[in-house]
Amino acid sequence: MQTQPLITLKNVTKEYRGLAGTVVALKGISLDVQQGEFLVITGKSGAGKTTLVNVLAGLDRTTDGEIWVDGAPVHRFGPEKAAQWRGRTVGVVFQTFELLPTLSLVQNVMLPMDFAHRYTRRQRRERAMQLLEQVEIAAHARKPPTAISGGQQQRVAIARALANDPPILIADEPTGSLDSATTATVLDVFSALAAAGKTVILVTHDKDVAARGSRVITLADGEIITNHDS
Repeated sequence: MQTQPLITLKNVTKEYRGLAGTVVALKGISLDVQQGEFLVITGKSGAGKTTLVNVLAGLDRTTDGEIWVDGAPVHRFGPEKAAQWRGRTVGVVFQTFELLPTLSLVQNVMLPMDFAHRYTRRQRRERAMQLLEQVEIAAHARKPPTAISGGQQQRVAIARALANDPPILIADEPTGSLDSATTATVLDVFSALAAAGKTVILVTHDKDVAARGSRVITLADGEIITNHDS
């Protein structure tokens, strides 16, 4: 028996207006995502992949349609409300890692907890170390990001995204700048998180990476053209 979806999109549209006219990035997207899914969003450049995850994460607002995440109407949130909700609900991993070079790895992982005022100071450090251990990078905890490899930095970025224990992890081209061996290691981390109950949504244009998901949707010109189990 199928459970209630964790995420529901209903006829989501996103338009951008500029000097050259209106660009429709998303055209009536409807989608359900279950808890614990490892969902991959793929498609060519300009297909709408990043726009879709940005509206899902509350980083951008829809033009029309509805986004419900565990009963929360994300499409109704203003920027401040969206930021508060995202801090508790969604961890975001970027292709470029976005680690602060002046902080140690453990301090980078503690940052989201500091911003959200979650846990005591001691608990934040303990949790950050546990997360670095989970992604097998704890031995480097006191180093700055510049002292470790790109693949290791991406693992730290995953640990940081998990800092506030969000139920959803969104990763936008997280392996785009990694070699194949490091990519496999990072994807193993995502698979393990999904197996543990996290909902993982990963954007990629790489077919080999897409094959690691439990379900793959393909976008073209702002529309879902395929939706199938991997």
